Amino acid sequence: MIKSVIGACPICESDLIVTKLKCTNCNTEISGAFQLSKFNYLSKEHLYFIEVFIKNRGNIKQVEKELGISYPTVKRNMDDVIESLGYKVSDDEKIKKDEIFKKLEAGEITALEAAKLMK
Repeated sequence: MIKSVIGACPICESDLIVTKLKCTNCNTEISGAFQLSKFNYLSKEHLYFIEVFIKNRGNIKQVEKELGISYPTVKRNMDDVIESLGYKVSDDEKIKKDEIFKKLEAGEITALEAAKLMK
């Protein structure tokens, strides 16, 4: 049984590297220090979110429906994934989005109003 590669040490949570590769056909082995992709360092939850997002071609309404979460939660998850991949989400943009999400969740504004504010 083939197991998934983990990206973080279960003891100290530092990044892990692959030190040995093996061909499944001819059993050739290569040793060294091989870096994993950015995606190997994401949590299972983030990977699942990305899978659902891609499967739904980025359609946030479909992601909401499949995961049973609200629009603000989808956007927050997306920001978390972006940051986990090493990219920066603008603090001003994030603060503005968080304020809009809170108002939307509290029922202070409609989804349409929230969409307009996001633009």
